[in-house]
Amino acid sequence: MSLVGHEEAWAQWRAAMGGERMHHAWLLAGKKGLGKASFAQAAARELLGADGSGDHPDIITLTYGPKNKDEAKKRDEGKPYELARGIKVDQVREIQKRLTTRPTMGSKRIVIIDPADDMEVSASNALLKSLEEPPQGTFFLLVAHSPARLLPTIRSRCRTVRFPALSRDAMDELLRDLAPQVDIATRDAAIAAAAGSPGAALSFVDLDLGKAAQLMRRIVDEGDRDFSLRGQLAGVIGAKQDIPRLQAVLDLARAILAEKVPSVSGDPRKLVDTHAQLVRLTGEQPTYNFDPGLLGMEIGTLLAGAGAASERGNG
Repeated sequence: MSLVGHEEAWAQWRAAMGGERMHHAWLLAGKKGLGKASFAQAAARELLGADGSGDHPDIITLTYGPKNKDEAKKRDEGKPYELARGIKVDQVREIQKRLTTRPTMGSKRIVIIDPADDMEVSASNALLKSLEEPPQGTFFLLVAHSPARLLPTIRSRCRTVRFPALSRDAMDELLRDLAPQVDIATRDAAIAAAAGSPGAALSFVDLDLGKAAQLMRRIVDEGDRDFSLRGQLAGVIGAKQDIPRLQAVLDLARAILAEKVPSVSGDPRKLVDTHAQLVRLTGEQPTYNFDPGLLGMEIGTLLAGAGAASERGNG
């Protein structure tokens, strides 16, 4: 992940590195896909004076582990395994045991916890002990998409670095650099759908949803009396229950609503209802039994209705 657009985060980190006593615990806060985890790895290597991009023995990363002992056995055997829904207390205690030994290659080491806001309560309480009495030369980088989910006592012991959504210009620069093969229409759609998140923009590009974006904009602008555009949209979305693809489609629909129908004079309830329905779909879509084609038709109908409401309100 490119670190473009995070100059302020780097400035805070490097200023601390140059100080007499660097704070031992850092909270990297911001929405998912902004590059916090990439920043953590790069910042850790810079603190250690490490070159290259391979594994470093004094950078310890704590993230989701196997769901249970059977899944752990699959991992150890090199087989695909199912992840737990959160970071467990046993994982934290295992890291704490490693911290009782000296760093391998120098006087410092870094523990990266990603995502820290998905630790179970027992894991958070165990980690708190290390934050209160950190081992000599140990630094913690906590990556959090929703910092409010962390224990207040953990947040209070961390220095917070906030990662804001990137500007449109920064997003455009990033996509031109990392996805130069992408056409302008797809790049613009990715920027709109991602709402300032580089990770979401790159995922959108990988999912090849430029055609879907064009159809959605046409539905809002032109209407769709004969349902032909909606049919095309359903076809582009496809019949496979691909969660990341459908989530990106919903994010794009919400972005196009905000872009194409920014306000409705008079009675705004239709647009508000449309936004609410897309929010509902975005929240429920990963868990309920849906048909991707029908979902595409429903999204198209919501967009068509919003476009019509805008015309009536501004007419």
